[in-house]
This record gives sequence, structure tokens and C-alpha cells, in this order.
Amino acid sequence: MHTSSTGVSRTRQVVAAVIGNALEWYDFIVYGFLASIIARQFFPSEDEYASLLMALATFGVGFFMRPVGGILLGMYSDRKGRKAAMQMIIRLMTVSIALIAFAPNYAAIGMGAPLLIVVARMLQGFATGGEYASATAFLVESAPAHRKGLYGSWQLVGQCLAVFSGAGMVALFTHLLTPEALDSWGWRIPFMIGLLIGPVGLWIRKHMEEPEEFLEARKQAKGASPGLLQVIREHRRAILVSMGLACGATVSFYVVLVNMPTFAHKNLGLPLDQVLLVQMLAVAVMTVVIPLSGALSDRLGRRPVLMAFTLAFFLMVYPLYVWVAAAPSVERLLVMQLLLCSSIGGFFGPAPTALAEQFPIEVRSTGVSVAYNVAVMVFGGFAPLIVTWLSKVLATPVAPSFYVLFACVLTLLGTYCMQEAPRAKRSVALNLGVKP
Repeated sequence: MHTSSTGVSRTRQVVAAVIGNALEWYDFIVYGFLASIIARQFFPSEDEYASLLMALATFGVGFFMRPVGGILLGMYSDRKGRKAAMQMIIRLMTVSIALIAFAPNYAAIGMGAPLLIVVARMLQGFATGGEYASATAFLVESAPAHRKGLYGSWQLVGQCLAVFSGAGMVALFTHLLTPEALDSWGWRIPFMIGLLIGPVGLWIRKHMEEPEEFLEARKQAKGASPGLLQVIREHRRAILVSMGLACGATVSFYVVLVNMPTFAHKNLGLPLDQVLLVQMLAVAVMTVVIPLSGALSDRLGRRPVLMAFTLAFFLMVYPLYVWVAAAPSVERLLVMQLLLCSSIGGFFGPAPTALAEQFPIEVRSTGVSVAYNVAVMVFGGFAPLIVTWLSKVLATPVAPSFYVLFACVLTLLGTYCMQEAPRAKRSVALNLGVKP
């Protein structure tokens, strides 16, 4: 009976951590798919200032607010607890979605409309910055010693499922409604459906349990928590290593997942609907690979699994780009995306746990927040600019692969220099039947 209740409790812990991340990415993907409609409703092109505001809101504010939110919410998580931080984060996410779902358009309230959208995106960026580190720390600290890689991997499984559901929801209402109805009011429905997740997630997080590892660490530290500058000063090596680990995932996510449909359609001339179908299949495979590689890292260690999949991705990405560009076809694109997304999934599985294990529990959320969000801001935020610049300067359709190769080198370096957690080593020995 105790084992059963423990299993139910841990399942609840996983759901509590994943639901906020899923809500974040659902909101992100829905906003992305409906951006053109939102622009017409809130940022009319004839108004120069409103158009400028749109550009600042969609490109600048989110990336600026992520590290700010990550640092502040990370410190809050280390001081007040994972539960308190995760409850605050899901409240902020819910408010940001509500602002978008119910905001009057430009025709109704003028410049107040785009300002509401800017505030909503600022809140979303702020909350997103804190979600990854707090939820990852919570998952890893809630897991049994021999399953930390598996538990941490659910963070990214949640992201993949949210991308699927967000895209599916937009596709459904685009199919059911006329363009006029979608433009007038229908675009709000996917956000309203996402809004329902908020109260459910808040209820689940209200009843979740603080991880024993965190409570024990805080007891030993007697409630004291280092400030930001102290964390950076004392853990700068861990931060740099973690940034290296995060940059490969960030760049591959943008180039291979986000940018690929546009790239394949515009640069290679492939039909967009078929390209999107290929992408859905590749992401489905990646979603399956993520927990498998997370579990594999519990047996073999984080470093070997991260190194193997990153190296495989590094060796495949350029030849596959050249192969597809030489004779573009949907079949070749499918092979390319299945291979690359399998490698990305293999890296994504152990990555959250590996990042968490670079920092002691008492500063874990702050440390991961700094490293992860700075890497996302620098390498992910500038990815569109860098890829576009490379394509123009080098005048070749394989140019995006060069940026991915650069990011892979940094990730391989970070993986080589990372610290393997002693607990992970012990659980490996136990799983293999070897005396530690």
C-alpha cells in the first residue's frame, strides 16, 4: 500500500511540474500560429507606432524578460521553495493568457490594445524564464535516486505534447471556422481553452509536496540562501558549463524544429502542408525518444548519453542538409528530420537533469535559471539574425547547418567539462548489479 501511494504521489509530482511547462508552450505555439491575425487586430499596419510596438513586443520583450524572470523567480524558488515559485509562475501564465484572450482590439480602445498585448507578453516571458529551472529542480529532487534522468526528461516531453496540442487546436478552428469568423472572434477560442488549464494546474500545484531533498538541504543551510552575485561568483564554472549544454539544444530547436518548415518551403520549394506533416511525424518520434534517453542516462550516466547523441547530431547535420538540398523532396526531408529529431530527443532526455546536477540544491534554481535563460537569450534570440545573415553571405541553402555545428561544438565542450553527480554514478552501479 505504501509503494502504491508513493507511486501515485510521484505521478502527481510529475504532472504538477509538467503542466506549467505545457501551458507555457501551448500559449507560445498558439500565439505564433495566430500572430498574423493578432497583428491585424491589435497592431494595424497603417499606424507606424503600433507596428513598431508589435515588433518590440514579439521580438524584444520576451527575450528580455526571460532572464529577468528566470533570475528573480529562481532566487524566489531557492528561498521560498519550489512549490511557492511554481504556484506563482502558473498564476502569471494564466493572467497573461487571459489578457490576450479577452483584450479589446485596436478598433475598440486604440493604443491601449497593443499595450495590453505587450504587458501580456512581458508577463509570459517573465514566467517562462522561471518555469524551466523551478520545474526541473522540482522534478529532479522529487525523483528516486535511480530515476532522476527519466523524471527530468518529462519536462521536455511536456513541451512536445504542448506543441502538438497547440498546433492541433489552431488547425481545428482554422478548419471549422470561416476566415472572417476566425479573424473576428474565433482566434480567441484556443487561448480560452488554454486558459482552462491554468486553474487546473494551480489546483494541482497547490496540493503537491515540497521535495524532501530540498527541505533537507534548506534545513542544513538553516534557511539562508546566497544572493545572485554570490551564486555567479562561486558557481561560475557550473554556469558556463550549463550554458554550453543549453546552447546546442536551443539552436537545434530553433533551426531544426521551428525554422525548418519555412526553410523547406521557401528555400527548397517543398509544399508547406507536406512539410508540416513531416515535422509532426519527426516531433512524434522525438517525443518517444526523450524519456527513453532520460532513462538510459540513469543506467549509463548523463555524459555518455549526451556525448553520443550530440556527436551523432554533429556528424549528420551537414551531410543531411547537403543531401536534401541537392535533390529536394518530401521523402528526403522526412529521412533528414527523423534522424535529426531522434538525435535531438536523445540529447533532450538527460539534459534537464544534467543541468540541475551542476548546482547544489540550495542554489539550483538560481544557477539553472541564469545559465539556461542567458543561453536562450543569446543563442536562441539571435538565431534568426545569424541564420539569415549566414544564408545571405554564403549564398547556400545549407548555411543554417553551420550555426548548428558551432552550437554543437559548445555543447560537446560543455558535456566534456560537466560534473557527473555522485548519486547518478551510484545508481548506475546499483542498476548494473555492481557494488559501488
